[in-house]
Amino acid sequence: MAWEIGRLDAHDQAALVRRGEVSARELCESAIVRIEALDGALNVITHRDYDAALARADRAAGPMAGVPWLLKDGLDYRGMPNRSASRLHRDAGPGDVDFPFTRAFDDGGLVALGKTNAPEFGLLPTTEPLLYGPARNPWAPERSPGGSSGGAAIAVATGMVPLAHAADGGGSIRIPASCCGLIGLKPGRGATRRARAPHLMEDLLACDMLLARSVRDVEWAMGMVAANAPSPAPRREKGLRIAVVTTNLNGDQPHPDVLASTLRSARLCEELGHHVFEAPPPYDGPAVMVAFKAIWAYLARDVLQSARARFGAAADGAVEPWTLGLGEWAGGAAIDDVDHLFRATEEARRALDSAFGDADAILSPVLGLPALRIGELAPDADFDHIMQLMFDYVSYTPLHNLTGHPAMSLPVQPGPDGVPIGTMFAARRGGEPLLLDLARQLEQAAPWQDRWPGCVPGAKMG
Repeated sequence: MAWEIGRLDAHDQAALVRRGEVSARELCESAIVRIEALDGALNVITHRDYDAALARADRAAGPMAGVPWLLKDGLDYRGMPNRSASRLHRDAGPGDVDFPFTRAFDDGGLVALGKTNAPEFGLLPTTEPLLYGPARNPWAPERSPGGSSGGAAIAVATGMVPLAHAADGGGSIRIPASCCGLIGLKPGRGATRRARAPHLMEDLLACDMLLARSVRDVEWAMGMVAANAPSPAPRREKGLRIAVVTTNLNGDQPHPDVLASTLRSARLCEELGHHVFEAPPPYDGPAVMVAFKAIWAYLARDVLQSARARFGAAADGAVEPWTLGLGEWAGGAAIDDVDHLFRATEEARRALDSAFGDADAILSPVLGLPALRIGELAPDADFDHIMQLMFDYVSYTPLHNLTGHPAMSLPVQPGPDGVPIGTMFAARRGGEPLLLDLARQLEQAAPWQDRWPGCVPGAKMG
């Protein structure tokens, strides 16, 4: 019974409770069974809050009453520790703060069971923190689930829970969605309620949403946390105008498997009646990448300075080598670099806004490479190696964090070796409904909800 429930999306699980077929508590207990059966091999859960969760389930109310979900380590939630996957915070106690984002899902009836594995401070696109050890892609355990929301993606991809929180500061919703075969919507800047305390750099880059397997679950989540009432998706009698951009921010084409998957998705969109056309990048990609590297390093430096202020000299030995190296690398930044950062970001925003005058959506790869092998981006690998590989790998997604546009990874095409490869769609500001409407069409044309990794008992493999 637990595994049958796990193959249902959040809407169908909530319907079981409404019909009286299971209680909210039993729904959560079934999720706990699945978690405990799979977590030993996949290394997803970093904090279990089962007793408190079952108590919350007994009083759950709302449209999704009793539906279990998981929070990403790094998100504040009352009663759970926030360790940010760092050895600095290994002994963090239960938190006493939360924000409107999580309160909205509490009010909707979701029941938080615990927290999921993530890289230290979310600074890598893989999930291999030294504090917790590597999380493993359920489609191929020697491969990474992506990051930084890798644990969340594994949990949903295996049916542990139908929904899990993910945060995206440079691709961290879309990257694990691509690697694990999920729907990963990054809302536009300011489109959702606040999920964390104000911070200039994070407010510029970071967005939060729930990973899911069905479009209706993501649409519900977006509706629950939308900062304003969403506008309906525009209807075009002749379909959408979809521009296909395959070149990454570095000016390079992706790995052949990624390119082939992207072009197959483009052909499917054309078969659905959309006007699909190839287009060059409308922005200065290399300038955007330089800007993103600079701001990413500033985030690491902020972490490092805060750690040193709190823990003194011990901080340098506790933070991961990647965090330490990136923070110190940022120390070489000059005022001219800051000028470039903001100038390149504004020019890219204007270029994308202009491009969306000619296209309703832009289709591209999510990543430059298929899901990496565990260890290729380990936080204690050589710093120069990480700097090169990371920004080749994550060479499409940072654009939308800098410009504030919404973007979404969809599991349209399975990878040739069985490990998913997502396709990304981006839209103008406020275009989340358009993306979700397009996702519904693709979900019907290329159903992905029946694709499951082989580690899920009784499920049909993808």
